[in-house]
Amino acid sequence: MLTGKNILVGITGAIAAYKVCELIRLFKKNNANVKVVVTPNALNFVTKTTLESLSQNPINIEQFDIKEYKPEHIALTDETDIFVIAPASANTIAKMTFGICDNLLTSTFCAYKKQVVIAPCMNTNMWENPAVQENIEILKKRGIKVVEPETGFLACGINGKGRLAEVETIYNKVKDCLVPEQILKGKKVVITAGGTKENIDAVRYIGNYSSGKMGIALADNAYKLGAEVILISTVDADKKYKVINVQTAQEMYEAVKQEFENAYTLIMAAAVSDYRVKNKSEQKIKKDGNSLIIELIENPDILQEMSKIKRDNQVVVGFCAESQNLLEFAKQKIAKKGCDFICANDISKKDIGFSSNDNELYIINKELDVYHIEKTDKQSAALKILENIYGKCK
Repeated sequence: MLTGKNILVGITGAIAAYKVCELIRLFKKNNANVKVVVTPNALNFVTKTTLESLSQNPINIEQFDIKEYKPEHIALTDETDIFVIAPASANTIAKMTFGICDNLLTSTFCAYKKQVVIAPCMNTNMWENPAVQENIEILKKRGIKVVEPETGFLACGINGKGRLAEVETIYNKVKDCLVPEQILKGKKVVITAGGTKENIDAVRYIGNYSSGKMGIALADNAYKLGAEVILISTVDADKKYKVINVQTAQEMYEAVKQEFENAYTLIMAAAVSDYRVKNKSEQKIKKDGNSLIIELIENPDILQEMSKIKRDNQVVVGFCAESQNLLEFAKQKIAKKGCDFICANDISKKDIGFSSNDNELYIINKELDVYHIEKTDKQSAALKILENIYGKCK
């Protein structure tokens, strides 16, 4: 079930650390590759030799044990698909909340951009402490998945909440993150990606800076969720699902119109040119010392046109890239276009703008409710968008 998945297991200094040996064994049994990072105190409860034997990989302990050109905590973030911290002590949870990087585990967490799952374990009074509860809520809002502790007999000799969740419960949460529920099975989802190009002559065009990364990430994740995906893209993409390559806004409009008829959802992530050249030249235009005047005419508004013809059982999602007044303009756009959702992102921020690998978005529905996706990689953002649209946020 987890074949090809790379899982990073983090272990902190809590009495239940020994139980994580069974979790590692379960991951390995299901063909996952497991790497382990521990806090120094974790080794008071479980040995390095045991963890190396179970994971079949060296154990990462020291902050500056640099074996390659990359610092160890950066290498671990690049090489794994998910970070599971179990048990997560109150001390480590506090450090995670406030970005304290005083050991290899917390430094790795701070640099980690993919999904993180934590399974807290501590004394009942510690778990119920307002500071701990506030930290847990902050981490949840940041997208961290929390497998809450269970109630039972604790090592301190009392009955209460704080015992590490059952290993199978933690395993199932990780599995759900890596192998999402097929919520779109049997549904056709049409997604557009990239920036359209409008020819001026045989060699020049009007275009934009869109890389298509967000649209392709949405298509990848819709496919993982079981959808029949049709990607209509201006950039090449070698995928298992169907890809229709187009260049101009008119070509995209024709392809979308044809595929939307029997689609469940249309997601217009492409940056479509508002105008095209009225009289494009089939030959290269030569310089003659004079000004060149190009007359532009409006392209069809694909999002608005599809919103007009959509049936009650169809969902239309638009994107809104703005450099100012983001939410104000996005709310105006959803009212004007008539779509069901608008995903708005601020292109003035260089770390989440065009061509970046990360994104931060606001999803707005017809009732103008706003759901914020904090800065994350585009694959993770795409899954959060789909989960929000289909009401399956976990």
